[in-house]
Amino acid sequence: TQEGLGRLVDLSIGFAPVDMQTAANTGKRVSLKHAGAVTIVLIKAVGTAGDDPVLTLKQHTAATGGTSANLAIIDHYTIKDAVALAGTETWSAVTQSAAATITDPGGAGTSAEHQQIDAIEVRAAQLSDGYAYVSLDVADVGGNAQLGTVLYILHDLAVQRKPANLAAALA
Repeated sequence: TQEGLGRLVDLSIGFAPVDMQTAANTGKRVSLKHAGAVTIVLIKAVGTAGDDPVLTLKQHTAATGGTSANLAIIDHYTIKDAVALAGTETWSAVTQSAAATITDPGGAGTSAEHQQIDAIEVRAAQLSDGYAYVSLDVADVGGNAQLGTVLYILHDLAVQRKPANLAAALA
């Protein structure tokens, strides 16, 4: 029997854990050529009031170079939010007018002061014609330390394989 990795999902890095106040954090690109969708996950630690993250979803025509454009499709996302995540939190849906950005995830003006898991789903069919790659950028959060990482969870895989035989996430 095949496990979930390779059968149901594939994983790729957006950006490794980093202090998001040192500079803008440009997410790596991930291909949707071999998957029907990707769930983009931002996991962040507690920061300082006013240093709320700003997330920007982008689409690209190539793994590197090519044409890039903001992807203004985020009309909802899902979040777990607490001063200290304990694993007991439930998901909350957040809605907004369709945009390429999320400012202050959770919308309470306290996203910097909380630990969060933010999840944005992008379906391959939502990309503009000629675009096959997506990425998530997180702007510099300000002058105070705030650790974060972005993980891409590719799902609805076109071909199911053992993890070692999966195509690279940029292929």
